[in-house]
Amino acid sequence: MAVIARDGYVDIVRDKVENFHGNQLVYVGWDDHLLFSAAQAFPLPPEMPYQALVSEVMASVFGDHPEFAQIDWSTVEWVLDGVSFAPDMEKSLKDNGVGHKSLIRFKTPGLTGINGTRL
Repeated sequence: MAVIARDGYVDIVRDKVENFHGNQLVYVGWDDHLLFSAAQAFPLPPEMPYQALVSEVMASVFGDHPEFAQIDWSTVEWVLDGVSFAPDMEKSLKDNGVGHKSLIRFKTPGLTGINGTRL
């Protein structure tokens, strides 16, 4: 259905990168672990090392899941904005191609949620 805006309507984009004080929005989702119903959003500096994203940011949110401690990070399958990729853990988010409003998804082979329920 087409939508017709009223006269004088001004579209104000509030999630522009300029509004995040040097940070960028990065979404991270853990596939097959629906205890987290959607990707989580984080305002992160582009210069943050990818390893810090994993060991600090992701651990602070996903770490309460009983399987998080079991992750073999060498086997994780990563997807950035719909494309498989292999991040360089020592390089920055920016150097790994992570931009404003990027979506990072990760899949952990062999781990399928609490008691195999995908939760």
